[in-house]
Amino acid sequence: MNPIQNSEIKIAVIGLGYVGLPLARLFATKYPVVGFDINQKRIDQLKQGHDDTLEVDDETLRSVLVPKIELLKLDSTNHKYRAGLYLSINLEDIKICNFYIITVPTPVDKINRPDLKPLIKASETVGEVISVGNIVVYESTVYPGATEEDCIPIIEIVSNLKFNQDFYVGYSPERINPGDKEHTVSKMKKVTSGSTPESAEIIDSVYRSVISAGTHKAPSIKVAEAAKVIENSQRDINIAFVNELAKIFNLLNIDTYDVLEAAGTKWNFLPFKPGLVGGHCIGVDPFYLAQKAQEVGYHPEIILAGRRVNDGMGKYIATELIKLMTNNGLSIKMSNVLMLGITFKENCPDIRNTKAIDIYTELKSYGLQIDVYDPWANPLDVFHEYKISILSKYPENNGYAAIILAVSHKEFENINLRYHKNKRCIIYDVKGILDPSLVSKRL
Repeated sequence: MNPIQNSEIKIAVIGLGYVGLPLARLFATKYPVVGFDINQKRIDQLKQGHDDTLEVDDETLRSVLVPKIELLKLDSTNHKYRAGLYLSINLEDIKICNFYIITVPTPVDKINRPDLKPLIKASETVGEVISVGNIVVYESTVYPGATEEDCIPIIEIVSNLKFNQDFYVGYSPERINPGDKEHTVSKMKKVTSGSTPESAEIIDSVYRSVISAGTHKAPSIKVAEAAKVIENSQRDINIAFVNELAKIFNLLNIDTYDVLEAAGTKWNFLPFKPGLVGGHCIGVDPFYLAQKAQEVGYHPEIILAGRRVNDGMGKYIATELIKLMTNNGLSIKMSNVLMLGITFKENCPDIRNTKAIDIYTELKSYGLQIDVYDPWANPLDVFHEYKISILSKYPENNGYAAIILAVSHKEFENINLRYHKNKRCIIYDVKGILDPSLVSKRL
């Protein structure tokens, strides 16, 4: 049985988070799309035309929404489907589709082992609805081999269909950068792959039809999987190197940012900066590659060393602030500290796997009283995830012994530091965005 052709494409996007929603919205400009998620609250919110991840603005989202699945059909005479996005929590609604895209999270567990449970569950879901000739594309980050070894067998068992005979599979790694309004999904070249030459071409052409930056067709699914997992591993290692430099230069009483600025005048110097490495990609993906490497008998020293350095930066930063306070004659226990930022990166509401929490936890262990202010984070989400009540607005006159900027939200660039400096307040700039003449120390 040959795979479906482009003119017949009806897309289901399974998982409507930071990756799935922007992709579903983009495809809905050209194809009939059903967006599926198991979170009723998320579906209800999106149906109102608002995305609280802020990846898709309200006007853009509303422009593609259709209120009823029947409205995807042009008319009753030809039964063809028109472009648009219908949102659903009902499994029956994605049975009309024939091109399934899986965009669920792939986290790690408490000891940093890959957790494929969301991916396995999504594969079971597809197995329940898939038909002969259909195509399934995975976008979730995995180790090389996961699609063919872990996911496809589940679809076969649940659907009772035969891989590469009754249905076909591809892998096209996501490249969403949360909070980035310049490098959006259509503007980044997309890697694609398929389980047969024919399916690979169809998958590539479907993505190519909406990705203005174009596509790159990898020779195999495993190559595409490996390409994705090394993208973030490479960035993780580079940041770990700069974080280690920051520790060395701190001992030498040299400002790291001054060094990076000077070195950056060379044409091929890579512009990485020190800081916290969290989130659901860079702080997680290297463990997927490391796990697979160890399974085949290789211990990845550089990858895991980079992870150790970056995972320890929250504690290191907190310890450095304690030293600054002590050296300036400030008492530690019960002193008030303001932490600016709790999300995992700047100008983004995502708090998943944020390493700013490591700073908070370590400072708390010293007996400090810590206020957290973050204009991007949802207070309910922060309390649910970390049991922390964050401030609703910036505290102008609270007499803090120290202020630590952990996340470089644009709102923090205009803080009146001179007022705090006059109050003998320690100001520690983790991200290097504040006026150097007014901060006590930069990472």
